[in-house]
Amino acid sequence: MTAPPHALDQLQTPALLIDLDAVRHNIAQMRSHVGGDLDRWRPHVKTAKVPAVLDLLLAAGVRRFKCATTREASVLLQRATPPVDLLVAMPLQGANLARVVELAAAHPRHSLAILSEDPAHAEAVRGAAPRLGIFVDLDPGFRRTGIPLEDRARIAAVARAAGGALRGLHLYEGHVRDADPTARARRCVPLYAELTALAAELAMPGIEVLTSGTPSFPSALAWPGFRGHAHRISPGTVVYWDTTSEEFGITGFRFAVHVLARVISRPDPTRATCDAGSKALDAAAGDPVATVADWPGLVALHPSEEHLPLRVDSGPVPALGTLLRLVPRHVCPTVNLADHAVLLEQGRIATIVPVAARGHEV
Repeated sequence: MTAPPHALDQLQTPALLIDLDAVRHNIAQMRSHVGGDLDRWRPHVKTAKVPAVLDLLLAAGVRRFKCATTREASVLLQRATPPVDLLVAMPLQGANLARVVELAAAHPRHSLAILSEDPAHAEAVRGAAPRLGIFVDLDPGFRRTGIPLEDRARIAAVARAAGGALRGLHLYEGHVRDADPTARARRCVPLYAELTALAAELAMPGIEVLTSGTPSFPSALAWPGFRGHAHRISPGTVVYWDTTSEEFGITGFRFAVHVLARVISRPDPTRATCDAGSKALDAAAGDPVATVADWPGLVALHPSEEHLPLRVDSGPVPALGTLLRLVPRHVCPTVNLADHAVLLEQGRIATIVPVAARGHEV
């Protein structure tokens, strides 16, 4: 790749911008939330995806991670110099499972684990890859994956089948998304009580109990019942932050990712259109897909693939060619949409790098 442009106005748009100073700030915020003990944080790599950002996490002392895809796992394992502990948080089957077995064999310095919700699956994993750990996946009531918490017999059967490979219990309650933090805590605490009761029933001292995405991690950290357990949280969005996270009333984090777009049309005196549609911003999270950081009078409307129409609620209509910084509503898929990221240091372009962990291996 040629040398990066010196200024944002020299970039083609849409462009994914990552502010490394804001990333450092957000990592420091998480250090504060966990009382200085980064061993309690197992960030999800599905958000970060960029090796330079993984380097910042590693440099800060993070050694435990979580991911969803084998590409994310491969990028992290190749990048990490210190040994890391990685949970591939999927109950993998078929070729995906075979790939993780292959990664575990290729990177013996690191520890790998996957999820399981079925005794036969856990037994097969243990037989195929003795070095691969197993977390029992628990369903907190959202019916996505995992064993319902009340199905103690099946949970115990998976734990027995995992045998010495059993590493922990995985309960992701990140779908508890009430806007009010107190309401979220009221819904989460009964789940935490069930989880710790289950850990006690299994009678395996030191077993990890892993919970919490971004919406609920403060509730988990505040709950005193986790004391005495090897409890960890796994929010990943906190590394970059987004407008959805901002709505949860969790303070202190900064927006580290923007999508840079240009105004390309002014259809009428109340509208402008920029060149960042659903191929640059995650549209699945709902409208508005982004807010306009540097032009508060603009409101994003529903995007098409290449276009994002903007309603002018106040102030002038931006001129053609105006650069806009868009803050994503959901940053994780937005990062995954970009082939390259523009890394900023002290507000200036430092370099342009591949988003190495995006997409899927085949």
